[in-house]
Amino acid sequence: MTTDQLTIMTPRAFAPLLRPARYKGIWGGRGSGKSHFFAELLIEQATLRPGLRAVCIREIQKSLTMSVHQLLRDTIARLNLSHLFTVLEREIRTPGGGVILFQGMQTHNAETIKSLEGMDIAWVEEAQSLSATSLKLLRPTIRKPHSEIWFSWNPNHPSDPVDAFMRGADTKNDPSFVTICANWSDNPWFPDVLNLERKWDQKQRPRDYDHIWEGDYQQHHEALIFPDRIIIEEFSTPENSRFYFGVDWGFSRDPTAIIRCFIHDDILYIDHEAGGTHIPLDHLPTLFDKIPAIRRWPIRADSARPETINYLKTRHHFRISAARKWPGSVKDGIERLRSFHAIRIHPRCTETAREFRLYRYRTDPLTGDILPQIEDTNNHYIDALRYALDGLITNCSPLPDFSRFAPPT
Repeated sequence: MTTDQLTIMTPRAFAPLLRPARYKGIWGGRGSGKSHFFAELLIEQATLRPGLRAVCIREIQKSLTMSVHQLLRDTIARLNLSHLFTVLEREIRTPGGGVILFQGMQTHNAETIKSLEGMDIAWVEEAQSLSATSLKLLRPTIRKPHSEIWFSWNPNHPSDPVDAFMRGADTKNDPSFVTICANWSDNPWFPDVLNLERKWDQKQRPRDYDHIWEGDYQQHHEALIFPDRIIIEEFSTPENSRFYFGVDWGFSRDPTAIIRCFIHDDILYIDHEAGGTHIPLDHLPTLFDKIPAIRRWPIRADSARPETINYLKTRHHFRISAARKWPGSVKDGIERLRSFHAIRIHPRCTETAREFRLYRYRTDPLTGDILPQIEDTNNHYIDALRYALDGLITNCSPLPDFSRFAPPT
């Protein structure tokens, strides 16, 4: 973003929001910079458009300490624009007689909301808390020509009004909507102190990590299949480990997933993964070779692609074969994984860690009851792991320790 007085650096993820649009939304986790981006964009617009009127909204706002008043004040100072703005206790006066107000939607009804009709921009912060009634009141109220409504939020549930409105199927090809996801990894100025907090949550609060940092919905923890046995931390792989390799093939938008693991003292260790979507057949050997030592050990793969298994075996000499399947093999595999004392996942196995945090039983959308059925999602690397342990799954007693055996030559 550029004005006559300054240049504001914009992270790549936020670039689509620089064009005019009726509705602009950023959803994601902590540390993404979404609030800072909208604060900078609002101050930039107020500088470039004398007389601009804006309102910053939350569902409930008992005091200005719950608003973005201080964030905007700090942004003005950081951009050296204090000479253009007058920061008052309850409002910020902008160049050319404009103003930025701060209000809570719960203080409005069908009559009082009319006071916002002349606004050019309405920014709803913490929009996951916005009620359906408030959204219904706000949208037709902000009616000035070329006016915009901005939303920033960390999703709680797909049924949240802002989530259903901004991320619905009807908005994807509508030019009046620009909605992006932004997380900590999209923030080039993500601070080290916050990264330490993120890593701590990844290790100590794995059930909450994806919601807090990756913008995923809050999880119904009782429905999670692996709620308490997952440890995400760095570890060293013993040189004499007996490795297991598994592959789940990608279909359509599902990824091909490859995993390496080993077992020691009734703990399952996952130390390498590789994967991707829409991978051509002749690129698979390169993907496989991203996993250390994969050509030296047996590999078990999903039996649904026998021609692919044969290609990799005969043309590229991988020691690959089809994993067995039988009625109930998924459930048996899950029970075997749950029987380990713990499952330790190296932090570089990001997709595997994510799936273990999200893999869950279905819940009834009407009653909330947990059903005896597994959701067919967040399972590609977990399926690869089940295939890797083919031959060990039917025996649910603790596995022997193979670490004393040297790898094959």
